[in-house]
Amino acid sequence: AVSVGSGIQVLGMSVVTLFFAVLGLLSPAHRGSLLQSMMLLFTLMGILAGYTSARFCKVFEGDEGRWKFTTLMTAFLYPGLFFTIFFLLNLCIWGEKSSGAVPFTTMFALLVLWFGVSVPLVFFGAYAGFRKPAIELPVKVSAIPRAIPEQAWFSQPLFTSLVGGILPFGAIFTELFFIMSSIWLHQFYYLFGFLALVLVILLVTCAEISIALTYFQLTAEDYTWWWTSFFASGSSAVYVFLYSVLYFSSRLQIDKIVSTLLYFGYMFIISTLFMLLTGSIGTLAAFFFVRAIYGSIKVD
Repeated sequence: AVSVGSGIQVLGMSVVTLFFAVLGLLSPAHRGSLLQSMMLLFTLMGILAGYTSARFCKVFEGDEGRWKFTTLMTAFLYPGLFFTIFFLLNLCIWGEKSSGAVPFTTMFALLVLWFGVSVPLVFFGAYAGFRKPAIELPVKVSAIPRAIPEQAWFSQPLFTSLVGGILPFGAIFTELFFIMSSIWLHQFYYLFGFLALVLVILLVTCAEISIALTYFQLTAEDYTWWWTSFFASGSSAVYVFLYSVLYFSSRLQIDKIVSTLLYFGYMFIISTLFMLLTGSIGTLAAFFFVRAIYGSIKVD
């Protein structure tokens, strides 16, 4: 629930940022404005994260305590991870006495945005989501878990997830090169309309691959499909990170340790965000698909 909520937060940020960029309101020549608007939108989309994770928590029949714990995790787990990495990387730059270090006041402003805007919005969204009636499941869930038959090697979650991640990565492969060049080689990126189209293709691919792999898993009488559906599309982030390693060795001439740390630290954050985005779409698609196929079964 926490990962799906955070993924929807990232999706909301991406869609709105792209919408403004396509309209020409955000110029890539002004990098700061693009980054500021993404940060602001990420904090504002906390309301979506809270709402989604609360609705999912109710599907798992979470009680009052579980709901509060889920909301706290949504507000602090992933943003906390990103802020910690960012802060540690910034300490390394301060140690090098570089002018590229983020000033302390900006760090404080980020904390104010996080605790003052994002966290209350997550709690407000979760409260609204928890007030809504639970999403109805078409069949009763058995209290006694059934024995899962022995699975073939190619049906193992790790293998299916790694194979599933190839397709979403293939959908963004060419755009990824241009985006990486714009981030690390100071080139300008203007193809926002094309990027929006790629995002749509990515979302459709994630949904399809998760639905297909979930269906194969259910036909093999393995009902533990929740995490598999998340990682079926979310594992594409592994390929994004591996591509960043290839890009680093072939395109960039970086030999300083701090610069290398910076590169891989930021690429890890980008890969994690990508995992949340693709995984949440896959999980939601698989959930509604499973709900639909079980809803069409006539149970006496």
